Amino acid sequence: MPLTARLALHLTRKQSRRQQILEAMSLWRIMNRWRNSISLLLVVLFLVMDAQARPANMSINRDKKPNSKEENEILPPDHLNGVKLEMDGHLNKDFHQEVFLGKDMEEFEEDSEPRKNRKKLIEIFSKVDTNEDRSIGAKEMQRWIMQKTEEHFQQAVKENKMSFHAVDPDGDGHVTWDEYRVKFLASKGFNEKEVAEKIKRNEDLKVDEETQEVLESLKDRWFQADNPPADQLLNEEEFLSFLHPEHSRGMLKYMVKEIVRDLDQDGNKKLTLSEFISLPMGTAENQEAQDIDDDWVRERKKEFEDVIDANHDGIVTMEELEEYMDPMNEHNALNEAKQMIAVADENQNHTLELEEILRYSEYFTGSKLMDYARNVHEEF
Repeated sequence: MPLTARLALHLTRKQSRRQQILEAMSLWRIMNRWRNSISLLLVVLFLVMDAQARPANMSINRDKKPNSKEENEILPPDHLNGVKLEMDGHLNKDFHQEVFLGKDMEEFEEDSEPRKNRKKLIEIFSKVDTNEDRSIGAKEMQRWIMQKTEEHFQQAVKENKMSFHAVDPDGDGHVTWDEYRVKFLASKGFNEKEVAEKIKRNEDLKVDEETQEVLESLKDRWFQADNPPADQLLNEEEFLSFLHPEHSRGMLKYMVKEIVRDLDQDGNKKLTLSEFISLPMGTAENQEAQDIDDDWVRERKKEFEDVIDANHDGIVTMEELEEYMDPMNEHNALNEAKQMIAVADENQNHTLELEEILRYSEYFTGSKLMDYARNVHEEF
């Protein structure tokens, strides 16, 4: 789906959801007035029935959408942890936190108590400061970034084992596209048995347009993950490439082709600065949104000129973009380390002291600490 169409679809969904919420609130107020004659149970039952209503253009019955982690893990993640550029060409806004916190990122999101967050951040600082000189240099930060990226890889491999088991019903160590397609549609709320029967009889599934587009994209990605000799079956390693393309050089190439295809306006399979920064323009509805757009353009412009365009000729080739996309590229990790230091290096000594990291905690962790300097030395 073209990116502009994706954006339009996202806005439409957002508007529809908002309308549903308003209608639900209105209904709730009405039912409240009738609370002496209508029980709360009937209200809940009505809302549940409404939420499960079937779209008219779907011929396959949908069951209640499953909530189990195992079922949801068979879906390729929209977000690639530890990778700076997403598959749709957007910069990963959480990248700094991901490569600084690793698996600790969720703890900072869930725990908003400043003192606990400050203590955890001090512990991380001590781990990054390998030479124990109470400052973090670029090489120390580079090693830490590579370590956290590897952590993301290890977690992906672990989760892949569960996901592969979920889509390999006969346990033969290989998964066909049809086996995956059944599980995918089941995870989206379709009746698994009915889908399997239709596929077995080679009948048209007649799913909604959005689901069909996702299936077509996944099928293309599926065959890209099928290493030579292509047998149209994925083993566990190939399935990892399918779910996490950042683990495979071949899939990195595929991701690059997809990104260039979406952003390349003149069809020369290269990206100019104007092409790279033009993605979401024209979507601002007010001054605040325009300011966000302006910040977004400045960030992408800096990334294009300083990092992605390796030879600084104003053009990004597929090869340059592939190197940039590789999460285990040590040169990129060093560049990222220098950028992260520059953001918080107030005394301009090209290293980070603890006070500077605490002061810029929101950049490194997504969590804003209050009274950052209080008891720093005692805790450290």
